[in-house]
Amino acid sequence: MKKTIGIIGGISPASTIKYYEKIIDLYYKRNKDYYYPEIKIHSLDFQYFTDLENENRKKEYIEYISESINSLEKSGVDVMIMAANSPHSVFDIVSSKASVPMISIAEETVRNAVKHNMKKVLLTGIKYTMKSTFYAELFEKNGIQLLVPSAQEQDEINSIIFDELVLNIITDKSRNRMLEIINNYTIDGVILGCTELPLLIEQEFCPVYVLDTMTLHVEAVLNHIQNNDSCSGS
Repeated sequence: MKKTIGIIGGISPASTIKYYEKIIDLYYKRNKDYYYPEIKIHSLDFQYFTDLENENRKKEYIEYISESINSLEKSGVDVMIMAANSPHSVFDIVSSKASVPMISIAEETVRNAVKHNMKKVLLTGIKYTMKSTFYAELFEKNGIQLLVPSAQEQDEINSIIFDELVLNIITDKSRNRMLEIINNYTIDGVILGCTELPLLIEQEFCPVYVLDTMTLHVEAVLNHIQNNDSCSGS
């Protein structure tokens, strides 16, 4: 029986669109047919969601994500993903209350890093994600050192994401600046820990291995609906 994917999206709309496109594209590459998975998207209020993060209103943050989970559960989805890195700061809490499996973007990312024998990686993303500990904890458990950019670099990356990428503004200037930041560190790989960053940074441009969190997430959810045990659940 065909399974339905639920996406908690809108955080941001730009990356949610890319999630949808990526699911369809990767499905076709794997199967060479048009029996695409059914997809239901619950799009959140991006500004409200961002305010909750920036103001550290954790209780409301968890409640808002949980409301989205409940909405998708009622619509009949079989598996869920949150189409952003930052809400995975509360993944263990919200997924424990879900009645269907939820797939963690952070767990899929660390699994890929282990697969490629990485020892030191750089985390990029919005400031909320770079300042959170959920990635560091997962990587340290797997013997991988996780670095974050300097405070000034974090401000620059955050600005590129919120002032440009969420609006689908892609510039060579910002791409070059991101590559300069990455080159400042001796690392095995870089985590694109914001699902908008793959709009700017692709493997062909980057001197180190790129952990494209969005693509890894999509591959995992396709594995799940096609009964591949390699993905994680709640």
